[in-house]
Amino acid sequence: MFEMMNTLELKAILAPLILLPATFGALIFGLLLKGVDRILVARLQRRIGPPLLQPFFDIIKLMQKQSMVPIGAPRKLFLALPLLGACSMFLAIGLVPIPGVYEPSAQFGDLLVLLYLLAIPAIVLMLAGSASGSTFGAIGFSREMSIMLAYEGPLLLVIVSVAIKTGLSQGQFITFSLMDIVQYQQLNGSFLFDPWMWPAVLAYLSFIPANLGIPPFDIPEAESEVLEGPLCEYSGPALALFKIMSTMKTIVVLALGIALFCPGTNTGMWAAVIFVFKCSLFFLLTKSLLRASVGRMRIDQAFLFYFKWPELLGVVGLLLIVLQG
Repeated sequence: MFEMMNTLELKAILAPLILLPATFGALIFGLLLKGVDRILVARLQRRIGPPLLQPFFDIIKLMQKQSMVPIGAPRKLFLALPLLGACSMFLAIGLVPIPGVYEPSAQFGDLLVLLYLLAIPAIVLMLAGSASGSTFGAIGFSREMSIMLAYEGPLLLVIVSVAIKTGLSQGQFITFSLMDIVQYQQLNGSFLFDPWMWPAVLAYLSFIPANLGIPPFDIPEAESEVLEGPLCEYSGPALALFKIMSTMKTIVVLALGIALFCPGTNTGMWAAVIFVFKCSLFFLLTKSLLRASVGRMRIDQAFLFYFKWPELLGVVGLLLIVLQG
């Protein structure tokens, strides 16, 4: 039923990517956050939980195994999809500014580019579920497509709200430059403390769990229902790449939220420490506590939830910014 794949086929491509300082640091930080998350959730559920470095052990173990390709699956597409997803997040992390530490070129750090890059992991998961030829993968494909259609609307409304808010203050209607948005907040205060922006902040917080596949929105990869759905037939380095993609996407989403709403004004090493603290706090509040306290929704419930509340918050936030301008 399966063809064997030499681990060197993916290791040779992956190695130069993760050795880049920025992406390697983001990957290490993301894996550490996942380790903290698993320990915290275990403690909240009165379990011992795995060790802090378990996410690192998982990646190392998978990279030492062989990937299995189902007979009948398009081999090149099946193996290229996880690499495409990981590369998209490696590119995305380089576009998000870390105030006082890292500032990407204004011509490359546009929100629209990040919006497209953030959609790639979901598209990759859908194609992976379809390419695997598995029934569970097909179910995961349909669920991922439905939930993506639901949460992309609030994200777009949030980005437009922030872009208009910044653009109006600069004498133009809208700007999609992340650096302009960060610099505006450094001069005028963070959007997090602006009551006019609170609907947009809440809409972004609502977007995070579905985008990262956190309960109650982990429906496409529900282990107890569809056995990881699109990832059901993946193993070895290919599965490791999907886990790396998920880890990097977590950091991108957290860093983007900080840049949009609370970039801060610190510089140097202290700015890096503050950024790590903000990411950690953001992560624990939007993932760990939620994951430990709620059960999984049905796909129809999740779809309706996003079209009712986050979508409404996004529309209200956009109207408030336009009226204020």
